[in-house]
Amino acid sequence: MSAVVGARPVRRRRLSTTAIVFIVLAAVLVLSAVLVTAAGKPFFTAGNLAAVLTLMSILGFVAIGQTLVIIAGSLDLSVPYVVSTASIIGAGVMAQGPAGIVPGVLAALAVSAGIGAVNGLIVTGLRVHGFIATLGVGLIISGWLGTSFQGSFGSAPPEFRVIGATLIAGVPLSTIIMLACAALAALLLHRTRLGHHLYAVGGSASVARLSGVRTKVPVVVAHALCSMLAGLAGLLLLARTSVGSPTIGSQGGYDLMSIAAVVLGGTLLAGGVGSVLGTIGGVAIFAVLDNVMSVLEVNPFLKDFIRGSVIVLAVALYAWRSVQRRPPRFRPGKEAAP
Repeated sequence: MSAVVGARPVRRRRLSTTAIVFIVLAAVLVLSAVLVTAAGKPFFTAGNLAAVLTLMSILGFVAIGQTLVIIAGSLDLSVPYVVSTASIIGAGVMAQGPAGIVPGVLAALAVSAGIGAVNGLIVTGLRVHGFIATLGVGLIISGWLGTSFQGSFGSAPPEFRVIGATLIAGVPLSTIIMLACAALAALLLHRTRLGHHLYAVGGSASVARLSGVRTKVPVVVAHALCSMLAGLAGLLLLARTSVGSPTIGSQGGYDLMSIAAVVLGGTLLAGGVGSVLGTIGGVAIFAVLDNVMSVLEVNPFLKDFIRGSVIVLAVALYAWRSVQRRPPRFRPGKEAAP
């Protein structure tokens, strides 16, 4: 029997970016357990895992919204100030007691969505880059918060604070809500026309426009959803602290941390490529690292060094993989012999 001529070489299947993120997460978990155990402290305890999941829920809300915006080819640096604004508005309305819980939540989310819509309209209508537009809006909000509120403001009733303390089968209720929002965002991206348009606009706005896509609408909706999710993070912080704070968002650094988690999860800053699942993996990696460094009482400056190193290594890996996927360039004089 003659040998098969011209058979194609078998190509190895490359791991997806999301798969790499969760492999790294597993490695970080193992390394963290070893380090904490070596220090004479337990890692896989119910209390410590609940602490990790709580850290995930706060950053997760903001990072999910940031994923939508970045996939659309924009950026949002106003999210920490939206977090603080939602905290202030929610606490102010809820100060009247349990009757103010629903109005407080609705008011905080409505104002947050409005801020996001303004961001989107500035980006699409005035053609200002998302970096500059959201930075400017964030500074305006920061100035308003700084001049209008000194210290804590308002209060959350016990019926609302229970959200920040409730565990269901050992999992914080806030984490369950965050994962539900992540699932809805994933469905939006992959199962709806709006989600497809977000990828199209982020990949190439001009091509999307020539294809009949209304490029302004997806960007405005993405910014509105991003700010609304940041507002949810502010309400969660209100449930945990019981009072509104004009600086709680900026103190958490949720603008840069959310972008870092999104990039670590494999979403391209240029837009058009990314997933919510990868973002959740990136959020989990940062939550585990922060928890371990807190348990081991690591110097705050060393914490930033480790976070930065993880981000740089991840982006370098993704860049290397994208280069490897490119077809070889044609070089004159290097044609194969007939």
